[in-house]
Amino acid sequence: MLWWTYLSLGLAYWLYNLAAVIHVLRTVPRLAAITPRDDGAWPRVSHIVPACNEAERLWAAVGSRLEEGYPNAEFVLINDRSTDDTGALMDRLAATDARVRVLHVDHLPAGWLGKVHALHRGLQLATGEWLLFSDADVHLGPGTLTRAISHCEQHALDHIGLLPDIWRGTRMLDVVMAMFLRTFSLLVRPHAVANPRSRAAIGVGAFNLVRRSALARTPGFEGLCLDVVDDVALGQMLKRHGARSGVVNGHGYVGVRWYESVRDMARGAEKAALASFARFSVVRLGVICLVLLALELSPFVVLLLAGKPILQAIAAGGTVCAFLAQLIPSVSFGRPWWPALFTPVATIVSVAILLRAGWLTVWRGGVLWRGMLYPTQMLRRGARLRFP
Repeated sequence: MLWWTYLSLGLAYWLYNLAAVIHVLRTVPRLAAITPRDDGAWPRVSHIVPACNEAERLWAAVGSRLEEGYPNAEFVLINDRSTDDTGALMDRLAATDARVRVLHVDHLPAGWLGKVHALHRGLQLATGEWLLFSDADVHLGPGTLTRAISHCEQHALDHIGLLPDIWRGTRMLDVVMAMFLRTFSLLVRPHAVANPRSRAAIGVGAFNLVRRSALARTPGFEGLCLDVVDDVALGQMLKRHGARSGVVNGHGYVGVRWYESVRDMARGAEKAALASFARFSVVRLGVICLVLLALELSPFVVLLLAGKPILQAIAAGGTVCAFLAQLIPSVSFGRPWWPALFTPVATIVSVAILLRAGWLTVWRGGVLWRGMLYPTQMLRRGARLRFP
């Protein structure tokens, strides 16, 4: 009876995963399928790009934006206390292109996270009707903005997040990233973002395009000053204050090399693992990880250990569901299919990353990011992100 119960729960979980990713794939529009309008009256768009020690990636990424081709754009680059050549590269870009303005931030006020403060300062310089908040290592392909703006105006949207291509790193990172793409679909529910009656909201650090008038109806970045997951929190804040939001698959148009390896991913998780869906609770994080392990591994465990042919046959069907649920999101973003074969490995590595990040946050007494320690109590008071 115990094996049957466990297998039933696992099958329900994986069937839900499979149905969810198929629904997301069918309902989230693709940027490539959007036809730009042709009347030529394009609103001004301000690219607001914060950077801290991004000298290795900044030149190529910002260069792709300058060549993207949108006819009415300005570029506000914020050097957030960098200790490398980031500021010098920004100044060189400004010297070669009159659309570029540079702001050097050398001081972080108390009660702010560095990136959120940089976005706040950049917003004060921007003049556009539309604001594109985007990380400094993000590349844009030609025609990205004309399609994005056309989609917003056609559907009367105030905000869209474009889901980017995440460029490949090591093979093990490919395995873990396949699980990330799937679980992102479950947590954020991008198919429901456009429904004003749904609590689902999205924000994408690679591409958050926001109508200025909609942002003006919110508390602004002062309301997010201590939220470590600022991009998603921005989307949630906008929707709570009446903005109409949407999400688009930016495959082929927006790209970023998020991490080079699993080690880099583990370091990145130190910032947000405990602060996001665990809401700074170690107990909650532990429970989430245990439940995740139990459900994710259920068909594989039953297949290997149950010892009853009927159970193993049903579990084999469950492994097929798991494979397809892992495969579909990856393929839709042009990623390889084979990491789906290693779904149990992805689960174990991902849980280890989460637990490591949570333990480090507790041990340090806060989040250590960009050389600064932000105490847990301070971040807990400022957190606005809530997953539905």
